[in-house]
Amino acid sequence: MPRRAVLTLLAALALLIVVTPAAAGMADRLAATFELMADDFIRVAQPIEGVVAAYEGNVLYLDLGEDSGAQVGQELIVFRKGDAFYHPITQRVLGHYEDQLGHAQIRRVAAHLSEAAFIQKESAPAPRAGDGIRITRARIRVAITPVLDLTHSDTDVRRVPYLMANVLERSKRFQVVDPLAVSDMFVNGSVRVEEMLARPERAIRVATNLELTGWLVPVVLERNGVTYLDTTWISALTGTPLFSRRQPLVPTAATEEQRFPWEPRAED
Repeated sequence: MPRRAVLTLLAALALLIVVTPAAAGMADRLAATFELMADDFIRVAQPIEGVVAAYEGNVLYLDLGEDSGAQVGQELIVFRKGDAFYHPITQRVLGHYEDQLGHAQIRRVAAHLSEAAFIQKESAPAPRAGDGIRITRARIRVAITPVLDLTHSDTDVRRVPYLMANVLERSKRFQVVDPLAVSDMFVNGSVRVEEMLARPERAIRVATNLELTGWLVPVVLERNGVTYLDTTWISALTGTPLFSRRQPLVPTAATEEQRFPWEPRAED
């Protein structure tokens, strides 16, 4: 091999040695930072049930307050209980039929009451006092977009949605769509992460194809020399942001450069 080619190859290898740990470190820092805010997203998704106290225009007043676990950003199903259905032999009441009326997005919470915007289901009747509201006990189906890096760094953060998905799946409250399938949609140009934040109709359309309840959009940004992870929950129903958390990135030492849970620590 010519001397010049050898020198070029060595220079390229040297760049890989310098860049790869930094890139891995950034991905690990983002994942560790998300772990610090993940509990807030998990709490918003906890099962909760109550009733409509009053209805006025497109605003619902719910009997759920701070004391019941209500939080701004929660999205609940609004339903009306129908006729009972019975066991065919014992005739014991097994439950009631339900008609789904729409959804409520909580925007203000008091001690014993909350106010929510009502999104009516097509052809459904208007709600009334006494109708039920709930966040389901079933796992909530979400998708995580690729990281939107507004710092314009060249670090490779493609692993971050996988690491975030692992945190959410462990909570038993979320069913996360395969990040590879989601990433492919953004890589092929059919949709952009920015559109999830700025164009509700796009967020709704793509969510319908994936049968989602919501999107999580991780954004890396810098303010006054500090780098932050900003993560936003977007409703798949309306395409509007419901809940967001921002946290400064944890220092590199806190991540211990550990790429995945099953890999040895850096010092091993």
